[in-house]
Amino acid sequence: MKNTLAIIKPDAMIKGHLDNIRKDILDNGFSIIEEKTLHLSNEQACAFYDIHQDKPFFDELVKFMTSYECHVMKLEKEDAVIEWRNLMGATDSQKADLGTIRQKYGTDISMNATHGSDSNENADKEIRFFFNG
Repeated sequence: MKNTLAIIKPDAMIKGHLDNIRKDILDNGFSIIEEKTLHLSNEQACAFYDIHQDKPFFDELVKFMTSYECHVMKLEKEDAVIEWRNLMGATDSQKADLGTIRQKYGTDISMNATHGSDSNENADKEIRFFFNG
């Protein structure tokens, strides 16, 4: 079994989609190993998204991710990174396949309801960031 990090972003939290997204996760064979709701500080958001610090959308991303609570989860499943990315759907919610989390609960490319690790290496790093391992 492998792990990945999932974040339910502020837009989905504000709209009350936490329980629906958790249900989708469990219904698709994932186990939720650890989870917590938190309100990211500016420092935490900057550190977590530091890979994007030179991109034009960085400041907007940090502002969005600190605008309200988010819910972070350590998920477990065979091929967890790939399986979670498939379940989330395309980054742009308006282009995500029917039935994916981003299609159902997201708005656009910025407010897309969820985050997921993009590799096993980043999953390990991101899980440690929020859960100390």
